[in-house]
Amino acid sequence: MIEKILLVDDEEAIIESIEFALKQEGYEVVKASDGHEALQKVQLEKPNLIVLDLMLPQISGLEVCRILRREKNEVPIIMLTAKGEEIDRVIGLEVGADDYLVKPFSLRELVARIRALLRRSKPSDNDSKSLDIRQYDDLVVNLTEHKVSVKGKPVELSPKEFKILSMLMSSPNKVFSREDLLEQVWGLDFYGDTKTVDVHIRWLREKIEADPSNPKYVQTVRGFGYRLGG
Repeated sequence: MIEKILLVDDEEAIIESIEFALKQEGYEVVKASDGHEALQKVQLEKPNLIVLDLMLPQISGLEVCRILRREKNEVPIIMLTAKGEEIDRVIGLEVGADDYLVKPFSLRELVARIRALLRRSKPSDNDSKSLDIRQYDDLVVNLTEHKVSVKGKPVELSPKEFKILSMLMSSPNKVFSREDLLEQVWGLDFYGDTKTVDVHIRWLREKIEADPSNPKYVQTVRGFGYRLGG
């Protein structure tokens, strides 16, 4: 099946160059020039991935990302920005972007990142065959049904939050470095940095911890990484 990419940018020259490169790789391309149109195209076209500019008319790329994640839409998103400051990259990750590129960028690198994200977003055969329930105190993870509960109450996690928690629960008290988590959850070909792990850990704590600032389950081991339990 041909995979569909939604390109969202208000600079026509950028859209045309990216569209040409993606069509050469065999992708179907859908275009939008502002945030409002982008949200409409997501609903109508159901793209496999979105290349989303940060600065857009009407609705910004950050807000588009926020809206999609709030609606539980997990379509992979690569954010484009003309700004190189770290704060812009962190904000993009915090609102749910999977990766980012700073303009100007090479089309070859963008295509490589698109391939990597699409590959990681495909469900694994092992996921559906696993029959496993993991428990730590009042925290229960059902790997078969991808369900999580705390004290018997269901908790909704994003796919990446679920993978992080499952990995930590596979070996309670074992310290997993940020690099370990990045490799296992995002894949060896992920181009971003380890800050995205910290962002997702914070989101995870907000959902499973009674007091996220004083976590019971997901502990930080300073200078090393994270572990489940004390």
